[in-house]
Amino acid sequence: MSALAYNDAEKGTLEVHSPQLTDPTKDEKKAVDIEVFAVQSLKKDVPATLPDVVKPPPTPAKSTKKTTPLWVLWVIWYNTYRRFFTVVFVVNFIGIGFAIAGKWPYAARYPGALVLGNLNVAILVRNEIFGRCLYLFVNTFFAKWTPLWFRLACTSTLQHLGGIHSGCAISGVAWIVLMVVHQFKTKYMFNDSILVFGVITSVMLFVTLCAGLPWVRNTHHNVFELNHRFFGWTSLCMTWVYTIATNAYDTADGKFDHVGRYVVQQQAFWYTVGMSIFIVLPWICTRHVDVDVELPSPKVAVLRFERGMQQGLLARISRSAVKEYHAFGIISEGTHAKHHYLICGVQGDFTKGLVNDPPKKIWTRELKFAGVSNTSTLYKRGIRICTGTGLGAALSTCIQSPYWYLIWIGSDQEKTFGPTISGLIHRHIGPERLLLWDSKVRGGRPPTMKILKEVYDQWEAEVVFITSNYVGNFEIQHGCKEAGIPAFGTLWDF
Repeated sequence: MSALAYNDAEKGTLEVHSPQLTDPTKDEKKAVDIEVFAVQSLKKDVPATLPDVVKPPPTPAKSTKKTTPLWVLWVIWYNTYRRFFTVVFVVNFIGIGFAIAGKWPYAARYPGALVLGNLNVAILVRNEIFGRCLYLFVNTFFAKWTPLWFRLACTSTLQHLGGIHSGCAISGVAWIVLMVVHQFKTKYMFNDSILVFGVITSVMLFVTLCAGLPWVRNTHHNVFELNHRFFGWTSLCMTWVYTIATNAYDTADGKFDHVGRYVVQQQAFWYTVGMSIFIVLPWICTRHVDVDVELPSPKVAVLRFERGMQQGLLARISRSAVKEYHAFGIISEGTHAKHHYLICGVQGDFTKGLVNDPPKKIWTRELKFAGVSNTSTLYKRGIRICTGTGLGAALSTCIQSPYWYLIWIGSDQEKTFGPTISGLIHRHIGPERLLLWDSKVRGGRPPTMKILKEVYDQWEAEVVFITSNYVGNFEIQHGCKEAGIPAFGTLWDF
């Protein structure tokens, strides 16, 4: 069933080295002039002092490789995503074992309900509307006053709901395979059409499942998009046919004489209705909207849309109404603002087309979905560290909250990303909570963990949110875990 990962836009993979196409305004403060600034003390009676981190850093030396402790590797690998997956998978396959052994009468009587129940949950946790409701509930009732461990658990749960999605999807396919195998074993009781539709539905669901595997979605995104979505829709249609045919067929007399009220009263019918609603609802919000495209460099397109947004949201955009949607973090000054922006780094055919052939209109979901940054309101103070185009998923949090510190690592930042993005940073984020590291000017990568630890202590932060490429995310997240700093990094949907 069609569902995109919420984390595609959280991958700040672009480190660009490109000439400037449009000059920034002359009176803007240049990014290269912004060093590391003092962090203001939280205590009123203690004056702000310059920590070691504000000293002009020397040219970064090549760091010696450090071995990550095994316990850190294990804790980060076996995260909440995999724990959710393990619980769902184990519970379902224990149930399948009991069903095969004939020890669970409900499974024998209502196999379709177990198939569709799992698929419903798999789709629901990836539904944008349901996700927004979950984030709203958590942010409204648990912000700041609850224990830190509880708030961290809330963020971790919301970020890793994909584990439930994957576990339920695999379990649903396993249940329908068991159901079809049982029908073939007793095929004298069933009409041939039911057996055929059972096989077709199983195959469609299996292909949908394979298209969503991490290797496919991360290395062949367009293949994932098209197959996961269109085979998912085909699976939904086949599920309707299979559900109605199975419930309408009377094994006692071999006729399709269970119609009307009887079919509607079955659990499987209403599970299918729910699944259809969960899939269709987000598409109702799809619109063809006006967009202005700014091209500050050949490697970046900055898209501007009407109306402001709250922080921590992401947008999906496409040139087609139903194909190839791509997710990007939303930059906005707040719900009162006239515009919001997307930073689209050139990394594939779609984003390359935004630069080579800028659109005047583009398809998007008017209802935006929440990313992990949306839970920033849970914390009293935090740090947002990002690299390259990962700024798109991080900037709104620091613009809209004075309690968040921004660390942005990139190359030729102001030239590459242009005056619009630079202006937003300089107008809304004071020097006391801003660190811009231009690797081209400073001669290389920063001592990231040294800077992060010092800012974390001085800023008295509760949590760190990371938006970086795979290597950067790995290093920072493992470093934070080893240092005892609560941190949430980019997901690749495992």
